[in-house]
Amino acid sequence: MCVSTIWSPRPADLQLPGIDVHVWRAFLDSEHAGRVEAVLSGDERARAARFVLRRDRDNFVAARGILRSILSLYLQRPASGIEFTYTAEGKPRLQPLDSDPSLCFNLSHSHGLAVYAFSCHGEVGIDAEAVQSSHGSEEVADRFFSKEERAALRDLPPEMRDEGFFLCWTRKEAYIKAVGSGLGIPLDSFHVSLTPGKPEELASSDSDRWMMRSFKPAEGFVGAVVAEGKQWKLRFLDWASVTE
Repeated sequence: MCVSTIWSPRPADLQLPGIDVHVWRAFLDSEHAGRVEAVLSGDERARAARFVLRRDRDNFVAARGILRSILSLYLQRPASGIEFTYTAEGKPRLQPLDSDPSLCFNLSHSHGLAVYAFSCHGEVGIDAEAVQSSHGSEEVADRFFSKEERAALRDLPPEMRDEGFFLCWTRKEAYIKAVGSGLGIPLDSFHVSLTPGKPEELASSDSDRWMMRSFKPAEGFVGAVVAEGKQWKLRFLDWASVTE
C-alpha cells in the first residue's frame, strides 16, 4: 500500500532525526545537468563521458549533482568537497569527516525522475520506476520473481498486472539495495507483496531487520524504500522547492 505521499518544500532548518527517513524527488533535465555538473568529482565526470546518449549523460550528471547538493544541506559543507567510497558491489557511501553525522543514503532514477533516501539510523535502499505496459513482464517475472510473487501476479486482474509487476520490482530492488549485496542475493530467494492497495510485506531471512514502504513519486510512477528498524517515519521533500 502506498503511503500518503505529500511532497513538501525544504524547511529553512533541515534536520534528519534518528526516527525519520527522508525521501527526496527531483525531475531531471539538461538545465539541471548544466547547473550542477561543476560539483562532480573527476571520476564522476569520466563516468558521465562514457554515456553514448546525451539524455543518459545529462540524467546521470543531474542525479549525481543533486545528490551532492542534498548531502551538502545535511552536512553543511560544499557539495564539491563531498567524497564517496564504494562497496565491492558498487554501493556509494559517504566518506565522512569527524564532524559529520552518521548518514546513509541511496538513489534511483528512471525516465527523468530521481528519488533519494537518507537515514541516520542505518542502511537504506530506494527504487522508483515508471509503470509501463510490458509484453516481456511475464518472462521477467518467470526469471527473477519468487514462486509466491509469480502466483500473486497471475491472480491479479489484467488491468492491475502492470502496476503489480512494478510494485514487486521496486520493492525487491529497494531491499537488494538496502542490504547492499547486489546480485549476491538471488531475486527469487525472498518475496514481497505486490497487490495494489494492499500493505507491503517482506519475507526474507532477515526481514526482522527491515521495514518496507511504497510511495508515489509522481503520476505514472511507483516507488519503494527499505530501511533498518521498525519505528522510522517517512518525510517527503521536493527538490524543485530548493534554490540552487
